[in-house]
Amino acid sequence: MKVTCICVAGLPGQPETSASVSGDVITVDGVPFDLSEVPDGGFAEPEGDNHPFIGRIERTDGGLRVQLRWIYSGATAERVQPAVPPTFTVASGPVPDPIIRTGEVEA
Repeated sequence: MKVTCICVAGLPGQPETSASVSGDVITVDGVPFDLSEVPDGGFAEPEGDNHPFIGRIERTDGGLRVQLRWIYSGATAERVQPAVPPTFTVASGPVPDPIIRTGEVEA
C-alpha cells in the first residue's frame, strides 16, 4: 500500500496519528479500515467525517494508494515540515512517522 501522509499540526493535547498496514487493511489510530472492496483500476470516495482519508482511495495494478491526514504534536516537531507530503510503501507493519522531530537530523 502506498501511503501519503498529509501532515497537520494538532491542537494542544490532541493525540498523534499512528497507522499500520496488513494486506488491504489499514489501521489508523486503532480503527481498522478494510479497503479490499476497492476494485482494480477503480477508486473509492470516503464518506462522512469519521475517517482519516483525504481524497480518493485508488487501486492500480493491485496496489492501493491512500492519502492520510497525519496529526502531529507541535511540541515534539520541528516548526517547518517538508513541503512535499512524504509517501511510504508499506506491505505489512507500521507506517513510518513522517514528522521531522525536534533534535532529529533529516536524512
